[in-house]
Amino acid sequence: MSLVFETAAAVSVPDPQRADVACFVGYVARRTGQPLPADMRAQIAAAGWVAGIWRRPAEQVESLLNIPLVVDGWDLFDTLFAWDTRPLRANDDAVAPTTGLAVCATYLGAAVRSFFARGGRRAVIVRVGDPWPLIEPASTREAARRDRLRALVPDFADRTNPARLFAPHDPSAWRGLQHLYGLREVSLLLLPDLPDACSTQDNAARTDPPPPAVATGFVECSTNESPPPDTSLRRIPAPRLDSNGFAAWQLALRASRAFLARHQREVMLLAALPLPQADTQRVSDAAYSGQVHAQADMLAYLQRIGVIKTQPVANGDDPGSASALIQLAWPWLRTQSALDLPESLEAPDGVLAGLVSASAIARGTVRSVAGDFSTPRLRDVGDAEPVPSWELGDDSHDAQLARHVCLFAQQPEGWSLQSDVTLSCSAAWRSGGASRLMGSILRAARAA
Repeated sequence: MSLVFETAAAVSVPDPQRADVACFVGYVARRTGQPLPADMRAQIAAAGWVAGIWRRPAEQVESLLNIPLVVDGWDLFDTLFAWDTRPLRANDDAVAPTTGLAVCATYLGAAVRSFFARGGRRAVIVRVGDPWPLIEPASTREAARRDRLRALVPDFADRTNPARLFAPHDPSAWRGLQHLYGLREVSLLLLPDLPDACSTQDNAARTDPPPPAVATGFVECSTNESPPPDTSLRRIPAPRLDSNGFAAWQLALRASRAFLARHQREVMLLAALPLPQADTQRVSDAAYSGQVHAQADMLAYLQRIGVIKTQPVANGDDPGSASALIQLAWPWLRTQSALDLPESLEAPDGVLAGLVSASAIARGTVRSVAGDFSTPRLRDVGDAEPVPSWELGDDSHDAQLARHVCLFAQQPEGWSLQSDVTLSCSAAWRSGGASRLMGSILRAARAA
């Protein structure tokens, strides 16, 4: 029996005046053989999940399923959650993450990693279940899409299933992002698994390359060279959406915005704009002529499907996803830490959240995180998919997209965030800093 020294974390008191706390809701497994530390168990007990009328079963408490947990650093998250052991295929045996043969990182784990790497200090983790295998048939993904989205956004509704009613008085029934109702210090919401849950692409075709040719013959006995590093993960495509996938993604955005507007107005949703499939397009309708391909003109495609509105919304009307409560990040980034992800690409929402959190701590929440502030915090970014065509004039597709989406682009000094904006169709609410400041004011008023 070995002796283990466990450093007890300082007891942290929730501060409703903070504007840097991010809540991550998604799929990640609990790390086996790692019991909850005493201070984490005390935190959960203080929140009412261990005793009282809202208590959860002991197995659920230990597994942290739909139980919010506050972590103040990456080390604690890494200890408690198996973020780096997502199976590539069903029934695969887990192996060491460095081999890249049978497991990869989860998108929630990658987002939390980027959040703390960019300067984030505190995160709340809401685990809604174990991650599904990365490689699945398209039919399996499509059949499971609704249930996977509802675990994240219980109010997700489509034509066949109405939204579930939210019960503010019954925390035992809360699921996914509904836990925000009881997390008053949270300012940012992230759903890192949203693009992957909406994707139905069959990504198994590119994963089994032919073995490399090996010359045969008699050679002098010598020490064999090390085999080349395995790059199978880079050959697996990152999740990409077709038109139906974008429709489901937009419905999830609308449901998330509606919940925030109704129950937690001071929280902003930071989401990654999904990558489109090569043939993703919007057919012509009565208002528009011709077809718009997402890969050719993402802004026009988002306008066509209603994610971005070109005309102001009248007071009292539902803005849908075109709201000051939502910030989209684009494009997907190839960082030094993303080697454990498909195509070595990570969604940019975790990166954006880290920048917003670091800026709120250092300079206040109203300051824009674009420009010089972001450049030194993006030194590990080497590439992107797709690579934005920046500095081609204000009329270029990417420059116009940056007026509505938080866009990362390469500059002579390195990669930087070029815009810090919301999806609001009103210019007065377009600034990301202005919306975050209003959230801070509302939070202070609620606490007063």
